[in-house]
Amino acid sequence: MKNRLRVLRAERGWSQQDLAERLQVSRQSVNAIETGRYDPSLPLAFKIADLFGLVIEEVFENPSTAG
Repeated sequence: MKNRLRVLRAERGWSQQDLAERLQVSRQSVNAIETGRYDPSLPLAFKIADLFGLVIEEVFENPSTAG
């Protein structure tokens, strides 16, 4: 699943480790989500969106609606 996590994180000057600590996950999990190797659970996706003050659709792209 495509996402804007790397861009959102970079806009705030956060490292993967910084984001991982805020989300209470491993840095490896953040990396896997950013690179599309891992799709987060729905609760984690909501937590990510909330952290950035966005709705899930603004962070993650629904593959069935991708252009």
